[in-house]
Amino acid sequence: MVSDAGETRQNNSRFVLSCLVAGIALGASLFGGFHLLESRRRKKRPIRVYMDGCFDMMHYGHCNALRQARALGDQLVVGVVSDAEITANKGPPVTPLHERMVMVNAVKWVDEVIPDAPYAITEEFMKKLFNEYDIDYIIHGDDPCILPDGTDAYALAKKAGRYKQIKRTEGVSSTDIVGRMLLCVRDRSPSDNHSHSSLQRQFSHGHNQKLEDGGSNNGTWVSHFLPTSRRIVQFSNGKGPRPDARIVYIDGAFDLFHAGHVEILRLARGLGDFLLVGIHTDQTVSASRGAHRPIMNLHERSLSVLACRYVDEVIIGAPWEVSKDMITTFNISLVVHGTVAENNDFQKDKCNPYAVPMSMGIYQLIESPLDITTTTIIKRIVSNHEAYQKRNEKKAESERRYYEEKIYVSGD
Repeated sequence: MVSDAGETRQNNSRFVLSCLVAGIALGASLFGGFHLLESRRRKKRPIRVYMDGCFDMMHYGHCNALRQARALGDQLVVGVVSDAEITANKGPPVTPLHERMVMVNAVKWVDEVIPDAPYAITEEFMKKLFNEYDIDYIIHGDDPCILPDGTDAYALAKKAGRYKQIKRTEGVSSTDIVGRMLLCVRDRSPSDNHSHSSLQRQFSHGHNQKLEDGGSNNGTWVSHFLPTSRRIVQFSNGKGPRPDARIVYIDGAFDLFHAGHVEILRLARGLGDFLLVGIHTDQTVSASRGAHRPIMNLHERSLSVLACRYVDEVIIGAPWEVSKDMITTFNISLVVHGTVAENNDFQKDKCNPYAVPMSMGIYQLIESPLDITTTTIIKRIVSNHEAYQKRNEKKAESERRYYEEKIYVSGD
C-alpha cells in the first residue's frame, strides 16, 4: 500500500510537471506568434522620412539629396521652406514658393510635400512631424545648416535620436550657380564692372570652378562636375517604352532647370505613353544663345531632367534638327514644342529644326503654362544682385563661425 501511494504521488508529480512544461511551451508559442504578428504589422507600416530645404534654383545636387533620403525609408515627405523664413535666415530667394513647390513635387523620389515649412526644426514642428505625419526620421546632408544665432538647425532632431545624415553632392550649389550666372552677364555698363566683379568673387569663393575668358573680360564658367555611368543609372528609370507605346519627343537646352521646364514636360507627358527628352550639347546651346551659355553643362542638365517624374528617357547630346532617321530609330509618334522659349523664331530660319516632323504631320505646338525662361532667372539675379551678395556673405560668415566653434570644442 505504501508502495502504491508513493507511486501515485510520483505519477501526480510527473503529470503536474508535464502540464507545467506544456503550459510554458504554449505560452512561448503564443508569445512568439504574437511577436511575429506584431513584427509583420510593423513591417507593413512604411518607414516615413522627412527632409526639408529651401530648394532655391533647384539643381541636380538637390535631386541627389532627395534620392539618398528616399533610400533611407519607404516614403519621402519634403518640407519646402517659406519665402519669409528664407529671407529672415539667408536673404531673399531667387524663386518664389509656388515655383519651388512645382520643382519639388516633380522630383521622382518625392511622395509628399509640405509647404511653408520652418527653416529650423522646432520642438513644436518636430512633434507635428512625428504625430501628424508619422515621420520616423529627419534627414539632412553632412553640410552645416546654421541659424543666424550660430546654432544647428537640426539640434533637436539629433537629440531625439531621430536624425539621419546623407552625403552632400559636391561640385554644385545654388550659391555657385548664382556666381556662374553673374559671370555670364555680358551686357553691362563699365560703371557696373567693379560691383559685378566683386559679386562674382563673392559667389565663386571656395568652389571648384574654372574661369575661361579666351583673352577677354567676358569669361564663362566651366564646371568640374564629373559624371559617372553609376550616377546616370541612379537617376534613370531603367525602363523602355512598350512596343505599342505612343512616344512623345521634346527637346531643348533645359538650362537652369526651372518650373517652366517642369510644367511643359508635364503637359508633353500627358500627350502620350512615354516621354523622350532631347538635351542639346553645350556647343549647340552656345551657337544659338551665345558663348556665355549654357550656365550648366550637358551632364548637369541631363541629371536635372532625368530626376523629373514626367520624363521616361533622355537623349544626352540630342541633335539640333529632328531628322527622319531619328524619328524612325526612336519610333517617335509626336514632336512637341512650347510657346514660351528663349527663341521661337526657328520657323523663320532657313534651317528649321522641326521641318521634318512638320512635313510628316506629327508636330504640335503646346501652350506653355508658365512664362518663365532661363533668361528670366538670370534677370532676377542681376536685378537684385546686392541682396544676393549680402545673402552669400551671411552664409559664409555663419559657416565660418560654425567650423571655428567645432574645432575649438574638439580641441584640434
